[in-house]
Formats: sequence, C-alpha cells, structure tokens
Amino acid sequence: MILLVLCAGSAAAKCQDAPSPGVDWSGCSKARLVLTGEDLTGTIFQRSLLTLSDFASSKMAGANLSETEVSRTRFEGADLSRADFTKALGWRANFGQATLIGTVFVSSDMSRSNFAQAKAAGANFNKAELNRSDFSGADLTGANLAKAELARVLFQSARVTGVDFSYSNLSRARLIGLDLQGANFTGTYMFLAQIGGSDLSRAVGLTQAQVDIACGTAQTKLPGGLAQPKSWPCKEEED
Repeated sequence: MILLVLCAGSAAAKCQDAPSPGVDWSGCSKARLVLTGEDLTGTIFQRSLLTLSDFASSKMAGANLSETEVSRTRFEGADLSRADFTKALGWRANFGQATLIGTVFVSSDMSRSNFAQAKAAGANFNKAELNRSDFSGADLTGANLAKAELARVLFQSARVTGVDFSYSNLSRARLIGLDLQGANFTGTYMFLAQIGGSDLSRAVGLTQAQVDIACGTAQTKLPGGLAQPKSWPCKEEED
C-alpha cells in the first residue's frame, strides 16, 4: 500500500514539472496549456491530455505524443520534426506552417485538421484518419499516406511528388492542378476525386477503373494506356 501511494505521488509530481526539453508529462492532464515559443524538444507527452492547448512556434522536435489527445490544439509554426503522434486523437488540430519532416502519424485520427503550408516531406500518415483535413500548400514530398482515410481532403497547391497513396480512400479529395510524379495509386479508392488539370502521366499503380470514377478535365494528363472517360468533366456537387 505504501509503495502504491509513493508511486502515485511520484506520477503526480512529474505532472507539476516545469516545461523544459525532455520533460516527462506522460499520462498527465494538461488541457488548455499556453506554451508558445517554448523549447520542448524531446518532451514526453505519451497518453496525456492536451486538448485546446497552444504550442504555436514551439520547438518540439522528437517529442512523443503517441496516444495523446490534441483535439483543437494549436501547433501552428511549431517544429515537430520526427515527433511521434502514433494513435493520437486530434480532431480540428492546427498544424498550419508546422515543420513535420519525418513526423509519425501512424493510425492517428486527425480528421478536419489544418496542415496548410506544413513542411511534411517524408511524414508517415499510414492508416491515419484525415477526412476533411486541409493540406493546401503543404510539402508532402515522399510522404506515406498509404491506407489513410483522405475523403474530401484539400491538396490545393500541395507538393505531392512521390507520395504513397496506395490503398487509401481519396473519395472527393481535391487534387486539382498537381504534379503527381511518382505518386503511388495502387488500390486507391478514387470515387469523385478531383484531378482536373493534374499531371498523373508518371504516377504509378493507376488503372482505368480508378480513372473512370474520378473527376478530371481535358487538361488532366494520364499515364500511357489510360484514356479520359466520356463522363469528364464531372458535374459540380454540393459539399
């Protein structure tokens, strides 16, 4: 009994530690924090509660946020390179202009979140839930979005060369006017995916069946052997 009390006291005490590089706040309830511009490099937030917090412009490279709730939390302009958001929950989180190079979002739920203009080259979103999120202007070069839920995601003006979309759900996603060189569409569900004016001539894994259910225009470039369906351009749909 004494040992249990001591352990509980120790766990509670660490949650009171001041913010600093490498601090261990795992399992702590830290909702509504305001830590903008702080150095939190390597901080451990695993399985903690960070909803409605503000980490804008903070240094959080290598931080562990796995299984953490970050819904409506602001990471705008933060350095989250190589951070770990595995199985994290972050509805409507704001990663706008954040550095997410090599960041891991495997099996996370970041639906309706903002990733506009994020630097996310090489980020890993495998099996992530990202429905209705905004990646406008983001650099996703070489990112892994395989088996991800990407319905109605905005990719306007994003850099998506070499992105792995294999077996993902891109239904009604907006990929208009993009250079999709080297992007992998093997097994991707593309129902009403908006690819008007995009260059898919050097994409891989794309089939005629996928093209037939997508929405392109006369300006859409397809790989050799694939043809633009007569149904293009699609009729405008209400969101």
